[in-house]
Amino acid sequence: QVQLVESGGGLVQPGGSLRLSCAASGMISSIDVMAWYRQAPGQQRELVADITDGGSTNYADSVKGRFTISRENAKKTVYLDMSSLKSEDTAAYYCYARILGPGDLGPMWFDSWGQGTQVTVSS
Repeated sequence: QVQLVESGGGLVQPGGSLRLSCAASGMISSIDVMAWYRQAPGQQRELVADITDGGSTNYADSVKGRFTISRENAKKTVYLDMSSLKSEDTAAYYCYARILGPGDLGPMWFDSWGQGTQVTVSS
């Protein structure tokens, strides 16, 4: 079994900063892309940022220049540093990882999700 555990969410004032962390654990042979998604009430889940195992990154236009995604492969952990936060960043943030793990017929790739952490930007 593979588990992704997020931490770091909370309440922050507009213009403030937060760091989200997500650690993967379990039967993991390798991790390909890791990413952060978010979902606001009544909205579809959207990609915030992703990062490959080689360190290449991709960001949603709405967060470019304000958010930074990074990862520590040895710790199987991905981070999201958020700054200049706005009320429209309020959402549940979900960690995602493409993980190589054991399957019934040998190693296979799995899409794994964390349970989500709430980020609320409000004065």
